[in-house]
Amino acid sequence: MEKYYLNCNQCPRHCNQNRIEKKVGYCKENFDLKIAFAGLHFGEEPLITVKGGSGTIFITGCTLRCAFCQNYQISQNGMGTNVDEKDFVEICKKLQDAGAENINIVTGSHHIPKIANFIKAAKNEGITIPFCWNSSAYESIEMLELLKGLVTIWLPDLKTLSSEISKQLFGAPDYPEVASNAIKWMIQNNPTKIVSTTSGNFEKMESGVIVRHLFLPGKFLETANVLSWLKENADTKACISLMNQYTPVPFSEEKEKLQVRKKSLEIIENRLVTPQEDMDLQDLIEAFDFSYLFYQELSDDTSWLPDFTKPQPFSNKLAKPLWHWNQK
Repeated sequence: MEKYYLNCNQCPRHCNQNRIEKKVGYCKENFDLKIAFAGLHFGEEPLITVKGGSGTIFITGCTLRCAFCQNYQISQNGMGTNVDEKDFVEICKKLQDAGAENINIVTGSHHIPKIANFIKAAKNEGITIPFCWNSSAYESIEMLELLKGLVTIWLPDLKTLSSEISKQLFGAPDYPEVASNAIKWMIQNNPTKIVSTTSGNFEKMESGVIVRHLFLPGKFLETANVLSWLKENADTKACISLMNQYTPVPFSEEKEKLQVRKKSLEIIENRLVTPQEDMDLQDLIEAFDFSYLFYQELSDDTSWLPDFTKPQPFSNKLAKPLWHWNQK
């Protein structure tokens, strides 16, 4: 495992930092795995949430720099605490014992070798529910291969197919090519299996891919392009989740960071989605006629925005905390 952290090339940025020696990569993380929060989450797609909730584990750090990131405290500003294999296994056990439908690893792309080993240990210690990989899809095929057979549910984003947008918003002009290749690999290696629960009242995914796309206000044509790509490459082989909850984040950061964010966000309209956009998106969905597409009802509620300084980062309706970085 350590070899992947020497002159680190885990993600497509190939920053070549020696993370074993406590140097940080572009992800802002070294060899230590940090977690910010773990708990039951009831806001994922129905096939993931089901009844008991998805057992989310939020990893600190990220290989992207999304200017609008709602999880910026942990993805970009380092909030979280170090955990070892034993800690990780215990967190998984807490989630499974609490009734989680799956173990949902959120943003772990910069620690795939270590997380793969930790998942193996968790399975050996009695974790039987599926593992779900929740990521930006900015990942190399070589790293994804390490998760093959360990992760059965894949929840990647396809944020954009525009290099211009990805360069300004995420700091990754190669994102469209990298993410589309990663998603193709996920679909090819993980056929969809959806089963009914024992009560018969819910369907849940045991294996397969749900590709997410967040509509960016003012970028209707970009969403149309993404859906067109998904229709050609994912329809009937994966599920689609079109998200309309883009929400401006009230960032609490130094002035210099806020200025950089403001500049990056100029490429979109940093606001809530309008009712007219919502209707246009529904027309688009109807036109493409996907075999399985999830689309949520438009809402102006912003209470779901997380604050990871709190033991309950989300609303009580959205999540049930079981572990927090500041209460380890």
